[in-house]
This record gives sequence, C-alpha cells and structure tokens, in this order.
Amino acid sequence: MSTSKLRPISRQSTEAIVTDTLREYIVSGEVPPGQRLTEIALSEQLGVARATLRAALLRLTAEGIVVQIPYTGWQVAQLSAQDVWEIWTLRGSLESLASRLAATRREPEVRAALEAAISEFLDACAAGDLARMNAADFALHRAIVDASGHSRLAAQYHVVEQQVRLFIATSNSRVATGPSDIVAQHEPLIAALRAGDGEAAAQAAWLHDESEGNRLMSWIRAQESAGDQA
Repeated sequence: MSTSKLRPISRQSTEAIVTDTLREYIVSGEVPPGQRLTEIALSEQLGVARATLRAALLRLTAEGIVVQIPYTGWQVAQLSAQDVWEIWTLRGSLESLASRLAATRREPEVRAALEAAISEFLDACAAGDLARMNAADFALHRAIVDASGHSRLAAQYHVVEQQVRLFIATSNSRVATGPSDIVAQHEPLIAALRAGDGEAAAQAAWLHDESEGNRLMSWIRAQESAGDQA
C-alpha cells in the first residue's frame, strides 16, 4: 500500500488552541468593540492557566484585534475613524490587485474555489446567521487573494487579515442594515469575477472597500459625537 499521500497530523499546543478560540470569538461580530476581556473569567471558562491565556492575548494584541491597557487589562480593539481609513485603503489596494488577477484566471480549480467561496457567502447571507456571514464574507475576500496566484501579495494580506476580519465584523454588525445589504455590497465584485473581467473586478473591489470604509467611519464619528454630548 502506498503511503506517499499521507501527511502528518498537525498537533497544536494549548496556547495555539486558546489563541484560535479567542480569535474566532472576537471576530465573530458578536463581541462589542471595546469590550473588556478579564483574565480570571476567561481562564476559568476555557479551563487553562492564566499564563497560557495571557500568551494568547499577547499574540492577538500583535495581530491588532486586542488592546492591552497598562495596569487595567485587556479589551477588544475599538477601531477609530483613522484605523478604519488605514485598513480600508490598504485593504482596497491589495484586494483591488488581487481581484484583477483572480478574475482573469482560467484554471478550473481556481474558478471552482472562487465559486465555492461565493456560494458559501450567498448561502450564509440567506441563512441570516451573523457569525457565519462574517466568516464567509472574509473567506470570500481571502479566496480572491489566494486565486490571484500572487504569493507576495498574499503574504502582505496575511499581515493585516485579522484586522480586516475585525473591520468586516464591526461593519456587518454595526453598520449594515441586514443580509441583503451585505450581499448588495458584493454584487458588482461577484459579477465581475464570474464574467472574468479583471478591470471591472479591480474597480468593484476598490469601491466596495471604499464604500464600506466610509460608512463605518461615519458610524464611528457619530458614536464619538454622541459620547461627547452625553
């Protein structure tokens, strides 16, 4: 019997598992921006030592989705208008190029991967489950980056992808008016990808990120203004 296709089973450390668990919890969209993260409560709930939990929180701090407050503790990152502007402009630049390249790829496996991501995104929105929608939303954009075939672009995207996930979760849960709105934001991009139109896909990706970014910045400024007046 040939075993050439067998691969070693990946074994994760407890720290890695805790990091993944906390990351998915934060980017699900169900956790309000700025929410405090208490070490004692989280370590007890997860059944791990506080040292392990702290190491995971430090990793998520490096990824930009958790903030450590000196002498106070931890909290979910709360995006400012400047944060959103920086994320959407960087994201838009990377995703615009990725969409241009991905749309023109003709390999059957590339087209199938893109279509699978599109289908899951549309199904998630139809189901109306926020956590699933957020995951599928990011997975679609990640699939476009992967389909570009541009390894250096993918490496740069990986650096900020957790912040992109937080951006998407915050926008979908705080700004979007519902699943139909989220679908509408992506329709021009999906149409261009399916049509194989690289130029239209690049433009649609940029406009999607710009529109979503501007809406989220407006919401943040309104929240800040309301807080100042309270």
